[in-house]
Amino acid sequence: MDNATSRGTAIVTGAGRGFGKAIASRLASEGFAVALTARSEAQLAGVAAEINGAGGRAVALAGDVTDRAAVTRVVGEAERQLGPITLLVNNAGVPGPFGPLWSIDPDEWWASQAVHIRAPLLFLRAVLPAMTGRRSGRVIIVSAKASRLVAPNLSAYCVGKIAQTRLVEQVAAETRDLGVAAFAIDPGFVFTELAAQTMNSPDAQRWLPGMVTRVREKRDDPNAAADLASCAQRCFELASGRYDRLSGRYFEMSDDLDQMLRGLPQ
Repeated sequence: MDNATSRGTAIVTGAGRGFGKAIASRLASEGFAVALTARSEAQLAGVAAEINGAGGRAVALAGDVTDRAAVTRVVGEAERQLGPITLLVNNAGVPGPFGPLWSIDPDEWWASQAVHIRAPLLFLRAVLPAMTGRRSGRVIIVSAKASRLVAPNLSAYCVGKIAQTRLVEQVAAETRDLGVAAFAIDPGFVFTELAAQTMNSPDAQRWLPGMVTRVREKRDDPNAAADLASCAQRCFELASGRYDRLSGRYFEMSDDLDQMLRGLPQ
């Protein structure tokens, strides 16, 4: 078996830029075949070209992660081209809407939950039957520190992220004896396209001026590439199987996974 497929096949959502691109590129460099998905077809094609040009194996499969038929198609095509899915990294996200609950558009608020909650549910439903059947597989959902915060005027994001963390706990509980491990992570704070959308949003500027200021200060951060690499490294560590006994947990970048393992009952 060649190195590009020696670790199995990963699907990474939101893989056209930012954290998703960094995660997919790192996984490919470590021997995963990677299926890249998002709505941005041109960006996905560029990432796939970079990975394949570096000796990895990647396919770009554009689709709406909130659409059931699109998710079924993406997973099926990934399996056909690359083999059984052994890893799901759910990274797609949206930052808004911003403002008090009584001021925001309920449809826009609900649409954000489709990305935060419906999308991972659809992918989990598509990949877990085969993973549990093989008694082998891993899931990483990119959550956020917002999952443990109450942040006024950021309800859509906070509610979506805490739901993602609880979804990971549910998956871990339901697959505990079926060979699947699931994790939620905070990826860190890097100026990405989503951060730029937040910074440029009039509603965010009005209702979350402090957050906008912090995002703006990160715009030219010289450590951005290193921070993206750290998140990608964390995903590879969780994908390796070494930390499967921590299944169901949420991690921040400062967490010491080895220390957590040592703290588990033998």
